[in-house]
Amino acid sequence: PAPVEATVPAVPERNFTLENGELKLEFTSWGAALKRATLKEYAKDRGEISAENPAVELDFSAAPLGRLTGLETVAPNAAYEVRDVTSNSIVFVNAAVTRKYTLGADYRLTLEETFHQATGKDTVTTLGLGAMHLGDSKNDLLSMDSCEETVKGDKAVHHGDDDPLKSYLVSGGAGGCSGSKDASQLPLATTVPVAGARKWLAIKNRFFVTALASVDQPNQGFDAVITRDGRSATYRPQSVAAAVKFAGTAERRTSVFYIGPKKQSLLWDLGMKDVMEFGMWRWICYPIVYVLNFFNNLIPNFGIAIILLTILVRFIFWPLTHKSTVGMKKMQELQPKLKEVQAKFKDNPQRLQQETWQLYRDAKVNPMSSCLPMLIQIPVFIALFNVLRSAVELRYAPFLWIGDLSEPEALFASWFPFGGLNLLPILMAVTTALQSYFTPSTGDKSQQKMMMIMMPAMMLFMFYSFPSALSLYWFLSNVFSIVQMWIIRRQTAKEQAVITPEVIDPPSTTRQMRRHG
Repeated sequence: PAPVEATVPAVPERNFTLENGELKLEFTSWGAALKRATLKEYAKDRGEISAENPAVELDFSAAPLGRLTGLETVAPNAAYEVRDVTSNSIVFVNAAVTRKYTLGADYRLTLEETFHQATGKDTVTTLGLGAMHLGDSKNDLLSMDSCEETVKGDKAVHHGDDDPLKSYLVSGGAGGCSGSKDASQLPLATTVPVAGARKWLAIKNRFFVTALASVDQPNQGFDAVITRDGRSATYRPQSVAAAVKFAGTAERRTSVFYIGPKKQSLLWDLGMKDVMEFGMWRWICYPIVYVLNFFNNLIPNFGIAIILLTILVRFIFWPLTHKSTVGMKKMQELQPKLKEVQAKFKDNPQRLQQETWQLYRDAKVNPMSSCLPMLIQIPVFIALFNVLRSAVELRYAPFLWIGDLSEPEALFASWFPFGGLNLLPILMAVTTALQSYFTPSTGDKSQQKMMMIMMPAMMLFMFYSFPSALSLYWFLSNVFSIVQMWIIRRQTAKEQAVITPEVIDPPSTTRQMRRHG
Protein backbone atom coordinates (compact mmCIF):
# COMPACT_ATOMS: atom_id res chain seq x y z
CA PRO A 1 0.00 0.00 0.00
CA ALA A 2 0.92 3.64 -0.16
CA PRO A 3 3.68 4.75 2.16
CA VAL A 4 2.25 5.81 5.49
CA GLU A 5 3.69 8.87 7.17
CA ALA A 6 4.27 8.00 10.80
CA THR A 7 6.75 8.83 13.49
CA VAL A 8 9.12 6.22 14.78
CA PRO A 9 7.88 4.77 18.09
CA ALA A 10 9.75 5.84 21.21
CA VAL A 11 10.30 2.24 22.30
CA PRO A 12 12.85 0.06 20.52
CA GLU A 13 11.71 -2.31 17.78
CA ARG A 14 11.56 -5.97 18.74
CA ASN A 15 11.68 -8.76 16.15
CA PHE A 16 10.15 -12.20 16.62
CA THR A 17 10.35 -15.34 14.50
CA LEU A 18 7.83 -18.09 13.83
CA GLU A 19 9.13 -21.10 11.96
CA ASN A 20 8.16 -24.53 10.65
CA GLY A 21 9.51 -26.80 7.92
CA GLU A 22 8.15 -24.57 5.14
CA LEU A 23 8.34 -20.98 6.35
CA LYS A 24 10.40 -18.72 8.53
CA LEU A 25 8.49 -15.53 9.38
CA GLU A 26 10.01 -12.42 10.94
CA PHE A 27 7.56 -10.10 12.76
CA THR A 28 8.11 -6.62 14.12
CA SER A 29 6.58 -5.12 17.25
CA TRP A 30 6.21 -1.85 15.33
CA GLY A 31 2.80 -2.28 13.76
CA ALA A 32 2.47 -5.95 14.77
CA ALA A 33 3.15 -7.01 11.21
CA LEU A 34 5.23 -9.40 9.11
CA LYS A 35 8.21 -7.78 7.46
CA ARG A 36 10.05 -10.80 6.01
CA ALA A 37 9.19 -14.34 4.95
CA THR A 38 11.67 -17.06 4.00
CA LEU A 39 10.49 -20.03 1.89
CA LYS A 40 12.78 -22.69 3.33
CA GLU A 41 12.23 -25.30 0.59
CA TYR A 42 13.16 -23.04 -2.37
CA ALA A 43 16.72 -21.87 -3.09
CA LYS A 44 17.31 -18.32 -4.26
CA ASP A 45 19.63 -19.45 -7.06
CA ARG A 46 20.34 -22.71 -8.83
CA GLY A 47 21.67 -25.45 -6.59
CA GLU A 48 21.14 -26.69 -3.07
CA ILE A 49 20.28 -24.30 -0.23
CA SER A 50 23.44 -23.27 1.62
CA ALA A 51 25.08 -20.29 3.28
CA GLU A 52 26.23 -19.12 -0.16
CA ASN A 53 22.83 -19.89 -1.75
CA PRO A 54 20.13 -19.00 0.80
CA ALA A 55 16.43 -19.77 0.55
CA VAL A 56 13.99 -17.45 -1.24
CA GLU A 57 13.18 -14.41 0.85
CA LEU A 58 10.11 -12.19 0.39
CA ASP A 59 10.80 -8.69 1.68
CA PHE A 60 7.70 -6.94 3.03
CA SER A 61 9.54 -4.23 4.97
CA ALA A 62 8.27 -1.40 2.72
CA ALA A 63 4.68 -2.70 2.94
CA PRO A 64 4.36 -5.15 5.86
CA LEU A 65 1.88 -7.99 5.65
CA GLY A 66 -0.76 -7.54 8.35
CA ARG A 67 -0.21 -3.79 8.72
CA LEU A 68 -3.37 -2.20 10.14
CA THR A 69 -4.27 1.38 9.20
CA GLY A 70 -7.29 3.62 9.77
CA LEU A 71 -7.68 3.37 13.56
CA GLU A 72 -7.52 6.88 15.01
CA THR A 73 -5.98 5.69 18.25
CA VAL A 74 -3.38 3.43 16.68
CA ALA A 75 -0.70 4.54 14.19
CA PRO A 76 0.22 2.05 11.44
CA ASN A 77 3.62 1.43 13.00
CA ALA A 78 2.61 1.84 16.64
CA ALA A 79 4.52 -0.16 19.22
CA TYR A 80 2.74 -3.27 20.50
CA GLU A 81 3.34 -5.32 23.61
CA VAL A 82 4.21 -8.92 22.87
CA ARG A 83 2.67 -11.79 24.81
CA ASP A 84 2.32 -15.57 24.59
CA VAL A 85 5.11 -16.29 22.13
CA THR A 86 5.30 -19.97 21.13
CA SER A 87 7.02 -21.84 18.32
CA ASN A 88 4.08 -21.28 15.99
CA SER A 89 2.13 -18.30 17.40
CA ILE A 90 2.59 -14.80 18.74
CA VAL A 91 0.20 -12.27 20.32
CA PHE A 92 0.55 -8.48 19.95
CA VAL A 93 -1.51 -6.20 22.21
CA ASN A 94 -2.22 -2.49 22.59
CA ALA A 95 -5.12 -0.41 23.88
CA ALA A 96 -7.15 -0.72 20.67
CA VAL A 97 -6.61 -4.25 19.40
CA THR A 98 -5.20 -7.69 20.18
CA ARG A 99 -3.64 -9.46 17.22
CA LYS A 100 -2.66 -13.14 17.26
CA TYR A 101 -0.68 -14.73 14.41
CA THR A 102 -0.59 -18.52 14.08
CA LEU A 103 1.67 -20.28 11.59
CA GLY A 104 0.09 -23.41 10.12
CA ALA A 105 0.91 -26.05 7.53
CA ASP A 106 0.80 -25.55 3.74
CA TYR A 107 2.20 -22.01 3.91
CA ARG A 108 -0.78 -20.60 5.81
CA LEU A 109 -0.72 -17.81 8.39
CA THR A 110 -3.86 -17.04 10.41
CA LEU A 111 -4.45 -13.61 11.96
CA GLU A 112 -7.09 -13.32 14.70
CA GLU A 113 -7.94 -9.75 15.71
CA THR A 114 -10.03 -8.59 18.68
CA PHE A 115 -10.91 -4.89 18.60
CA HIS A 116 -11.32 -3.21 21.99
CA GLN A 117 -12.75 0.01 20.57
CA ALA A 118 -15.58 -0.02 18.05
CA THR A 119 -15.46 2.36 15.09
CA GLY A 120 -18.24 3.79 12.94
CA LYS A 121 -19.14 2.57 9.46
CA ASP A 122 -17.62 5.69 7.96
CA THR A 123 -14.19 4.69 9.26
CA VAL A 124 -12.16 2.85 6.62
CA THR A 125 -9.45 0.54 7.86
CA THR A 126 -7.01 -1.42 5.73
CA LEU A 127 -5.17 -4.70 6.16
CA GLY A 128 -1.86 -4.95 4.34
CA LEU A 129 -1.07 -7.90 2.09
CA GLY A 130 2.66 -7.33 1.72
CA ALA A 131 4.48 -6.80 -1.57
CA MET A 132 5.98 -8.85 -4.39
CA HIS A 133 9.08 -7.84 -6.32
CA LEU A 134 10.10 -8.51 -9.91
CA GLY A 135 12.98 -10.92 -10.39
CA ASP A 136 15.91 -10.66 -12.80
CA SER A 137 14.71 -13.22 -15.34
CA LYS A 138 13.32 -11.97 -18.65
CA ASN A 139 10.56 -14.51 -18.17
CA ASP A 140 9.60 -13.16 -14.75
CA LEU A 141 6.36 -11.27 -14.22
CA LEU A 142 4.25 -9.38 -11.72
CA SER A 143 0.48 -9.54 -11.56
CA MET A 144 -2.51 -9.49 -9.25
CA ASP A 145 -5.59 -11.71 -9.06
CA SER A 146 -8.74 -11.54 -6.97
CA CYS A 147 -12.15 -13.13 -6.62
CA GLU A 148 -14.86 -10.49 -6.78
CA GLU A 149 -18.12 -11.08 -4.94
CA THR A 150 -20.95 -10.02 -7.28
CA VAL A 151 -24.73 -10.41 -7.28
CA LYS A 152 -24.29 -13.12 -9.92
CA GLY A 153 -21.75 -15.02 -7.82
CA ASP A 154 -17.98 -15.10 -7.46
CA LYS A 155 -15.91 -13.83 -10.39
CA ALA A 156 -12.16 -14.41 -10.73
CA VAL A 157 -10.34 -11.34 -12.07
CA HIS A 158 -6.82 -11.14 -13.46
CA HIS A 159 -5.99 -7.49 -12.87
CA GLY A 160 -4.11 -5.75 -15.61
CA ASP A 161 -6.20 -7.24 -18.42
CA ASP A 162 -9.17 -4.86 -18.41
CA ASP A 163 -9.51 -2.85 -15.22
CA PRO A 164 -8.03 0.26 -13.54
CA LEU A 165 -4.70 -1.51 -13.06
CA LYS A 166 -4.16 -2.15 -16.77
CA SER A 167 -1.69 0.73 -17.20
CA TYR A 168 0.63 -0.56 -14.53
CA LEU A 169 0.20 -4.25 -13.75
CA VAL A 170 1.80 -5.64 -16.88
CA SER A 171 4.05 -8.64 -17.29
CA GLY A 172 7.72 -7.90 -17.57
CA GLY A 173 11.23 -8.96 -16.74
CA ALA A 174 14.81 -7.77 -16.87
CA GLY A 175 14.29 -6.60 -20.45
CA GLY A 176 11.27 -4.46 -19.54
CA CYS A 177 7.69 -4.98 -20.56
CA SER A 178 6.48 -1.89 -22.38
CA GLY A 179 9.59 -0.90 -24.23
CA SER A 180 7.99 1.97 -26.14
CA LYS A 181 6.46 3.57 -23.03
CA ASP A 182 8.45 6.50 -21.69
CA ALA A 183 8.58 6.37 -17.90
CA SER A 184 10.15 9.80 -17.31
CA GLN A 185 6.79 11.49 -16.67
CA LEU A 186 5.36 8.71 -14.49
CA PRO A 187 5.54 8.78 -10.69
CA LEU A 188 7.71 6.21 -9.00
CA ALA A 189 4.72 4.82 -7.07
CA THR A 190 1.08 4.92 -8.12
CA THR A 191 -1.87 4.02 -5.91
CA VAL A 192 -4.91 2.60 -7.70
CA PRO A 193 -8.15 1.94 -5.77
CA VAL A 194 -10.21 -1.04 -6.95
CA ALA A 195 -13.81 -1.19 -5.67
CA GLY A 196 -15.93 -4.25 -5.00
CA ALA A 197 -15.84 -6.83 -2.22
CA ARG A 198 -13.21 -9.56 -2.66
CA LYS A 199 -13.39 -13.15 -1.51
CA TRP A 200 -9.63 -13.44 -1.87
CA LEU A 201 -6.79 -11.29 -3.22
CA ALA A 202 -3.35 -12.41 -4.44
CA ILE A 203 -0.21 -10.64 -5.63
CA LYS A 204 2.40 -12.78 -7.34
CA ASN A 205 5.50 -13.03 -9.42
CA ARG A 206 6.30 -15.90 -11.74
CA PHE A 207 6.63 -18.63 -9.11
CA PHE A 208 5.51 -17.28 -5.73
CA VAL A 209 2.42 -15.64 -4.31
CA THR A 210 1.24 -13.86 -1.19
CA ALA A 211 -2.50 -13.74 -0.70
CA LEU A 212 -5.34 -12.95 1.62
CA ALA A 213 -6.96 -16.35 1.13
CA SER A 214 -10.05 -15.66 3.23
CA VAL A 215 -11.50 -13.22 5.78
CA ASP A 216 -14.68 -13.59 7.80
CA GLN A 217 -15.71 -9.92 7.51
CA PRO A 218 -16.99 -8.15 4.36
CA ASN A 219 -14.62 -5.76 2.63
CA GLN A 220 -14.95 -2.91 0.12
CA GLY A 221 -12.19 -3.82 -2.30
CA PHE A 222 -8.53 -2.89 -2.10
CA ASP A 223 -5.84 -0.35 -2.87
CA ALA A 224 -2.97 -1.43 -5.10
CA VAL A 225 0.39 0.30 -5.20
CA ILE A 226 2.64 -0.27 -8.21
CA THR A 227 6.23 0.93 -7.95
CA ARG A 228 8.23 1.24 -11.14
CA ASP A 229 11.95 0.77 -11.62
CA GLY A 230 13.38 4.28 -11.34
CA ARG A 231 16.60 3.23 -13.08
CA SER A 232 14.82 2.28 -16.31
CA ALA A 233 14.02 4.93 -18.92
CA THR A 234 11.09 2.84 -20.14
CA TYR A 235 8.30 1.59 -17.91
CA ARG A 236 9.16 -1.50 -15.91
CA PRO A 237 7.26 -2.57 -12.77
CA GLN A 238 9.47 -3.24 -9.77
CA SER A 239 7.02 -4.17 -7.02
CA VAL A 240 3.31 -4.55 -6.38
CA ALA A 241 1.65 -4.15 -2.99
CA ALA A 242 -1.96 -4.20 -1.80
CA ALA A 243 -4.18 -3.49 1.21
CA VAL A 244 -7.78 -4.70 1.63
CA LYS A 245 -10.29 -2.05 2.77
CA PHE A 246 -12.98 -2.52 5.48
CA ALA A 247 -15.80 -0.20 6.54
CA GLY A 248 -15.50 0.13 10.29
CA THR A 249 -14.45 -2.82 12.46
CA ALA A 250 -16.32 -5.71 13.95
CA GLU A 251 -15.49 -6.97 17.41
CA ARG A 252 -13.51 -9.85 15.95
CA ARG A 253 -11.98 -10.60 12.55
CA THR A 254 -10.11 -13.68 11.33
CA SER A 255 -7.96 -13.59 8.21
CA VAL A 256 -6.01 -16.39 6.56
CA PHE A 257 -2.93 -15.53 4.49
CA TYR A 258 -1.03 -17.74 2.06
CA ILE A 259 2.69 -17.08 1.57
CA GLY A 260 4.22 -19.68 -0.70
CA PRO A 261 4.73 -21.20 -4.15
CA LYS A 262 2.22 -21.11 -7.01
CA LYS A 263 1.49 -24.78 -6.52
CA GLN A 264 -1.80 -26.03 -7.94
CA SER A 265 -2.66 -28.50 -5.18
CA LEU A 266 -2.12 -25.98 -2.37
CA LEU A 267 -4.02 -23.17 -4.08
CA TRP A 268 -6.85 -25.54 -5.02
CA ASP A 269 -7.39 -26.42 -1.36
CA LEU A 270 -7.74 -22.71 -0.55
CA GLY A 271 -10.29 -22.14 -3.34
CA MET A 272 -7.73 -20.02 -5.22
CA LYS A 273 -7.08 -22.20 -8.26
CA ASP A 274 -7.45 -19.20 -10.59
CA VAL A 275 -4.18 -17.81 -9.23
CA MET A 276 -2.53 -20.29 -11.64
CA GLU A 277 -3.77 -17.98 -14.42
CA PHE A 278 -4.76 -20.71 -16.85
CA GLY A 279 -7.70 -18.74 -18.24
CA MET A 280 -10.11 -20.41 -20.63
CA TRP A 281 -7.77 -23.41 -21.02
CA ARG A 282 -7.90 -24.31 -17.31
CA TRP A 283 -9.87 -27.49 -18.07
CA ILE A 284 -6.80 -28.81 -19.92
CA CYS A 285 -4.14 -27.19 -17.73
CA TYR A 286 -5.29 -28.76 -14.45
CA PRO A 287 -4.93 -32.38 -15.65
CA ILE A 288 -1.61 -31.55 -17.35
CA VAL A 289 -0.15 -30.31 -14.05
CA TYR A 290 -1.46 -33.43 -12.31
CA VAL A 291 0.01 -35.78 -14.96
CA LEU A 292 3.35 -33.92 -14.94
CA ASN A 293 3.65 -34.33 -11.18
CA PHE A 294 2.49 -37.96 -11.40
CA PHE A 295 5.29 -38.81 -13.84
CA ASN A 296 7.82 -36.91 -11.71
CA ASN A 297 6.77 -38.94 -8.68
CA LEU A 298 7.39 -42.14 -10.67
CA ILE A 299 10.78 -40.98 -11.94
CA PRO A 300 12.02 -37.92 -10.02
CA ASN A 301 13.17 -35.84 -12.97
CA PHE A 302 10.99 -33.25 -14.66
CA GLY A 303 12.85 -33.59 -17.96
CA ILE A 304 11.81 -37.25 -18.09
CA ALA A 305 8.33 -36.23 -16.92
CA ILE A 306 8.05 -33.89 -19.93
CA ILE A 307 9.21 -36.70 -22.25
CA LEU A 308 6.57 -39.05 -20.82
CA LEU A 309 3.95 -36.30 -21.06
CA THR A 310 4.86 -35.77 -24.74
CA ILE A 311 4.57 -39.51 -25.42
CA LEU A 312 1.18 -39.59 -23.70
CA VAL A 313 -0.13 -36.63 -25.72
CA ARG A 314 1.15 -38.12 -28.99
CA PHE A 315 -0.34 -41.51 -28.07
CA ILE A 316 -3.76 -39.94 -27.40
CA PHE A 317 -3.72 -38.11 -30.73
CA TRP A 318 -2.06 -40.91 -32.74
CA PRO A 319 -5.28 -42.32 -34.32
CA LEU A 320 -6.42 -38.84 -35.32
CA THR A 321 -3.08 -37.68 -36.75
CA HIS A 322 -2.60 -41.05 -38.48
CA LYS A 323 -5.96 -40.77 -40.24
CA SER A 324 -5.22 -37.16 -41.16
CA THR A 325 -1.78 -37.95 -42.61
CA VAL A 326 -3.16 -40.86 -44.62
CA GLY A 327 -5.87 -38.54 -45.91
CA MET A 328 -3.30 -35.93 -46.96
CA LYS A 329 -1.33 -38.63 -48.75
CA LYS A 330 -4.42 -39.69 -50.69
CA MET A 331 -5.19 -36.05 -51.48
CA GLN A 332 -1.69 -35.72 -52.89
CA GLU A 333 -2.25 -38.77 -55.10
CA LEU A 334 -5.57 -37.35 -56.33
CA GLN A 335 -4.01 -34.15 -57.64
CA PRO A 336 -3.52 -35.34 -61.27
CA LYS A 337 -7.16 -36.44 -61.49
CA LEU A 338 -8.34 -33.21 -59.86
CA LYS A 339 -6.42 -31.18 -62.42
CA GLU A 340 -8.04 -33.18 -65.22
CA VAL A 341 -11.50 -32.50 -63.80
CA GLN A 342 -10.70 -28.81 -63.34
CA ALA A 343 -9.54 -28.53 -66.95
CA LYS A 344 -12.53 -30.49 -68.28
CA PHE A 345 -15.24 -28.58 -66.41
CA LYS A 346 -13.61 -25.18 -65.99
CA ASP A 347 -16.60 -23.52 -67.66
CA ASN A 348 -19.18 -25.36 -65.56
CA PRO A 349 -18.60 -24.60 -61.83
CA GLN A 350 -21.56 -26.67 -60.66
CA ARG A 351 -20.44 -29.78 -62.56
CA LEU A 352 -16.85 -29.17 -61.45
CA GLN A 353 -17.95 -29.20 -57.80
CA GLN A 354 -19.99 -32.38 -58.30
CA GLU A 355 -17.15 -34.23 -60.04
CA THR A 356 -14.62 -33.05 -57.46
CA TRP A 357 -16.68 -34.34 -54.55
CA GLN A 358 -17.29 -37.58 -56.44
CA LEU A 359 -13.53 -38.06 -56.66
CA TYR A 360 -13.27 -37.49 -52.92
CA ARG A 361 -16.04 -40.03 -52.24
CA ASP A 362 -14.51 -42.64 -54.53
CA ALA A 363 -11.13 -42.23 -52.82
CA LYS A 364 -12.79 -42.07 -49.36
CA VAL A 365 -11.06 -38.77 -48.60
CA ASN A 366 -12.35 -35.80 -46.61
CA PRO A 367 -10.41 -32.64 -47.58
CA MET A 368 -11.19 -31.07 -44.19
CA SER A 369 -9.81 -33.98 -42.16
CA SER A 370 -6.23 -32.70 -42.45
CA CYS A 371 -7.15 -29.56 -40.47
CA LEU A 372 -8.90 -31.33 -37.60
CA PRO A 373 -5.82 -32.69 -35.74
CA MET A 374 -4.18 -29.26 -35.85
CA LEU A 375 -7.30 -27.52 -34.54
CA ILE A 376 -7.71 -30.04 -31.72
CA GLN A 377 -4.05 -29.83 -30.67
CA ILE A 378 -3.99 -26.01 -30.50
CA PRO A 379 -5.75 -25.90 -27.09
CA VAL A 380 -3.37 -28.59 -25.80
CA PHE A 381 -0.31 -26.62 -26.88
CA ILE A 382 -1.65 -23.36 -25.40
CA ALA A 383 -2.38 -25.21 -22.15
CA LEU A 384 1.14 -26.67 -22.11
CA PHE A 385 2.56 -23.21 -22.77
CA ASN A 386 0.65 -21.78 -19.79
CA VAL A 387 1.69 -24.67 -17.53
CA LEU A 388 5.36 -25.04 -18.47
CA ARG A 389 6.25 -21.33 -18.50
CA SER A 390 5.26 -20.76 -14.85
CA ALA A 391 5.26 -24.18 -13.15
CA VAL A 392 7.13 -23.77 -9.88
CA GLU A 393 8.02 -27.47 -10.12
CA LEU A 394 10.30 -26.68 -13.09
CA ARG A 395 12.16 -23.91 -11.27
CA TYR A 396 15.86 -24.89 -11.27
CA ALA A 397 14.92 -28.42 -12.42
CA PRO A 398 17.94 -29.84 -14.33
CA PHE A 399 17.92 -32.25 -17.26
CA LEU A 400 20.97 -33.48 -19.20
CA TRP A 401 22.90 -30.31 -20.15
CA ILE A 402 19.99 -28.06 -19.11
CA GLY A 403 20.53 -26.46 -15.73
CA ASP A 404 17.04 -24.98 -15.37
CA LEU A 405 14.00 -26.14 -17.36
CA SER A 406 12.16 -22.93 -16.50
CA GLU A 407 14.75 -20.81 -18.37
CA PRO A 408 16.55 -20.94 -21.74
CA GLU A 409 19.67 -23.12 -21.75
CA ALA A 410 22.03 -20.12 -22.09
CA LEU A 411 25.14 -22.21 -22.84
CA PHE A 412 28.41 -20.23 -23.05
CA ALA A 413 26.50 -17.12 -21.93
CA SER A 414 29.72 -15.26 -21.10
CA TRP A 415 30.78 -14.99 -24.74
CA PHE A 416 27.99 -16.28 -26.97
CA PRO A 417 25.59 -13.55 -28.27
CA PHE A 418 21.81 -13.42 -27.68
CA GLY A 419 22.19 -14.36 -24.02
CA GLY A 420 23.89 -17.69 -24.71
CA LEU A 421 23.52 -20.68 -27.01
CA ASN A 422 20.15 -22.45 -26.83
CA LEU A 423 20.36 -25.83 -28.58
CA LEU A 424 16.77 -26.99 -28.13
CA PRO A 425 15.16 -24.18 -30.17
CA ILE A 426 17.67 -24.92 -32.96
CA LEU A 427 16.85 -28.64 -32.87
CA MET A 428 13.18 -27.75 -32.81
CA ALA A 429 13.59 -25.59 -35.93
CA VAL A 430 15.46 -28.37 -37.76
CA THR A 431 12.80 -30.96 -36.91
CA THR A 432 10.07 -28.49 -37.94
CA ALA A 433 11.70 -28.29 -41.38
CA LEU A 434 11.93 -32.10 -41.57
CA GLN A 435 8.30 -32.38 -40.55
CA SER A 436 7.31 -29.99 -43.36
CA TYR A 437 9.35 -32.09 -45.78
CA PHE A 438 7.67 -35.35 -44.78
CA THR A 439 4.16 -33.87 -44.65
CA PRO A 440 2.20 -34.65 -47.85
CA SER A 441 1.41 -31.42 -49.68
CA THR A 442 -1.18 -30.64 -52.31
CA GLY A 443 0.10 -27.14 -52.98
CA ASP A 444 2.80 -25.71 -55.16
CA LYS A 445 6.26 -27.19 -54.53
CA SER A 446 7.87 -23.75 -54.42
CA GLN A 447 5.43 -22.72 -51.70
CA GLN A 448 6.23 -25.90 -49.79
CA LYS A 449 9.96 -25.12 -49.97
CA MET A 450 9.28 -21.59 -48.73
CA MET A 451 7.29 -22.96 -45.79
CA MET A 452 10.18 -25.30 -44.97
CA ILE A 453 12.32 -22.19 -44.47
CA MET A 454 9.86 -19.63 -43.11
CA MET A 455 8.12 -21.78 -40.51
CA PRO A 456 11.31 -23.10 -38.81
CA ALA A 457 12.82 -19.59 -38.84
CA MET A 458 9.70 -18.13 -37.22
CA MET A 459 9.60 -20.88 -34.59
CA LEU A 460 13.30 -20.41 -33.82
CA PHE A 461 12.78 -16.67 -33.30
CA MET A 462 9.72 -17.22 -31.08
CA PHE A 463 11.13 -20.01 -28.92
CA TYR A 464 14.74 -18.88 -28.53
CA SER A 465 14.14 -17.02 -25.25
CA PHE A 466 11.32 -19.28 -24.01
CA PRO A 467 11.80 -21.72 -21.10
CA SER A 468 13.70 -24.79 -22.27
CA ALA A 469 10.85 -27.02 -21.05
CA LEU A 470 8.66 -25.67 -23.86
CA SER A 471 11.35 -26.19 -26.50
CA LEU A 472 11.96 -29.72 -25.19
CA TYR A 473 8.27 -30.59 -25.52
CA TRP A 474 7.96 -29.12 -29.02
CA PHE A 475 11.18 -30.78 -30.24
CA LEU A 476 10.05 -34.20 -28.99
CA SER A 477 6.60 -33.69 -30.47
CA ASN A 478 8.21 -32.95 -33.85
CA VAL A 479 10.34 -36.10 -33.61
CA PHE A 480 7.27 -38.25 -32.96
CA SER A 481 5.44 -36.59 -35.87
CA ILE A 482 8.34 -37.34 -38.22
CA VAL A 483 8.45 -40.97 -37.08
CA GLN A 484 4.70 -41.28 -37.57
CA MET A 485 4.86 -39.85 -41.10
CA TRP A 486 7.80 -42.12 -41.99
CA ILE A 487 5.81 -45.18 -40.84
CA ILE A 488 2.80 -44.07 -42.90
CA ARG A 489 5.00 -43.57 -45.96
CA ARG A 490 6.40 -47.08 -45.65
CA GLN A 491 2.94 -48.60 -45.21
CA THR A 492 1.59 -46.68 -48.21
CA ALA A 493 4.55 -47.76 -50.36
CA LYS A 494 3.93 -51.42 -49.49
CA GLU A 495 0.22 -51.14 -50.27
CA GLN A 496 0.91 -49.54 -53.64
CA ALA A 497 3.60 -52.02 -54.65
CA VAL A 498 2.43 -53.80 -57.77
CA ILE A 499 3.55 -57.42 -58.08
CA THR A 500 4.12 -57.98 -61.79
CA PRO A 501 3.26 -61.62 -62.65
CA GLU A 502 5.86 -63.57 -64.58
CA VAL A 503 4.74 -64.08 -68.20
CA ILE A 504 5.76 -67.44 -69.67
CA ASP A 505 5.69 -67.61 -73.45
CA PRO A 506 3.81 -70.65 -74.78
CA PRO A 507 5.96 -73.23 -76.57
CA SER A 508 6.10 -73.04 -80.36
CA THR A 509 3.84 -75.47 -82.21
CA THR A 510 5.63 -78.35 -83.92
CA ARG A 511 4.42 -80.77 -86.64
CA GLN A 512 4.24 -83.57 -84.08
CA MET A 513 2.06 -81.45 -81.80
CA ARG A 514 -0.26 -80.60 -84.68
CA ARG A 515 -0.44 -84.27 -85.70
CA HIS A 516 -1.44 -85.36 -82.19
CA GLY A 517 -3.71 -82.41 -81.77
